[in-house]
Amino acid sequence: MLGPPDGRYLLRAPADPLGSSKPEPTHVLLFATLAAPPRRRRFAARQRPAAPEPEPTSVPICRATVIDAGEPFADGEAAKRWLAAAGEADLRSGLLTLTRVLDTFRVVTADPHVRAPGRDELLVARIGYGEGEEVAYGRWTQARELDPEPGPRKRSKVLEPQARLAAALGQRTPPLICEDLALRARLDLDSERPRSAALQLTVALDAALAELRPPMAPDMRSRLDELAAQIAAVTAAATSALQGDLSTDERETVTHVLGRIEAALRARAAASARIG
Repeated sequence: MLGPPDGRYLLRAPADPLGSSKPEPTHVLLFATLAAPPRRRRFAARQRPAAPEPEPTSVPICRATVIDAGEPFADGEAAKRWLAAAGEADLRSGLLTLTRVLDTFRVVTADPHVRAPGRDELLVARIGYGEGEEVAYGRWTQARELDPEPGPRKRSKVLEPQARLAAALGQRTPPLICEDLALRARLDLDSERPRSAALQLTVALDAALAELRPPMAPDMRSRLDELAAQIAAVTAAATSALQGDLSTDERETVTHVLGRIEAALRARAAASARIG
């Protein structure tokens, strides 16, 4: 399950602090549970035996429909032209809207385990258009499915993942705290949460400078010197994040410094692989 109960949810644009009018609607989201297995009655302190090789357990499937409530198409032909040209960029826009809803749901329910799915986790991805009454019930006039596009290897796939996993579990090259913090900052940045990314980056940078210190390869020393020179800029971006939105330059700083931390971590992984 994604999180929110089945139903229809209206999203509005962020409120203008100086404006007096009500923010305009931007999207409508529909959540529906499909193929849900029947619920078992729960009894206190009751245990059921499990088979040695149990059959796979059925799980519910959730369908999230993101409806753009902005300017409608002029006519059916305009809608068809849009659908013919639409693709992964439009799907990503919908996923970002879904992420915004799930982020809000995580906060209001105080449930840290709620998270948005990534592109590769979608069982089916469809884009389409329809009349108001159709889309209000998760249907459409015309739609098409998008198959995942092959692309470059992900950041997480550094060298051989199985070899790195074995080395980490065997404590030969245990994972660093800064690696996890950098991943969190990357998720915030990719999910268009620049303020959260800036705040997360300050901790990731401090941890990287502490954990990647000598003894190290000469190349790593220069990388750390480069990161240390960015402390003031990253701190300034984090201060702005506490007060409001980041400027364009501050966003670029967050993106650049996070990329340099990731490059340093890749260099460390490569050096560990050669040593191992």
